[in-house]
Amino acid sequence: MRDDRERLLDIQEAISKIEKYAVQGRQAYDQDELIQNWIVHHLQIIGEAARSMPPGFQQQHGDWDWSRITGMRNILVHHYFEIDTDIVWSVVEKDLPGLKAKVDEVLKSLSGP
Repeated sequence: MRDDRERLLDIQEAISKIEKYAVQGRQAYDQDELIQNWIVHHLQIIGEAARSMPPGFQQQHGDWDWSRITGMRNILVHHYFEIDTDIVWSVVEKDLPGLKAKVDEVLKSLSGP
């Protein structure tokens, strides 16, 4: 069973992998189905890791929008024919930077001084 730190590392790695191709910009994302699938796959990983975080961790970090993170995962996994590429790109641009900062901060605190 994975612990909190490992799940946070999963989220951190998935964000890094999304950034690897998102840096190419919206036009590349719109034109390349492989980039779209890559980003969706790693958003699923983020959502799954978040969904698996224990309730105590989620309560301790109540400023994280757990329902949106896991809700996005549910849409990507179960309603894949309804995926809105504009929403996915918006998450990449607007939501991932803040999530990345929060994950980095918690991982730093878990590592100690």
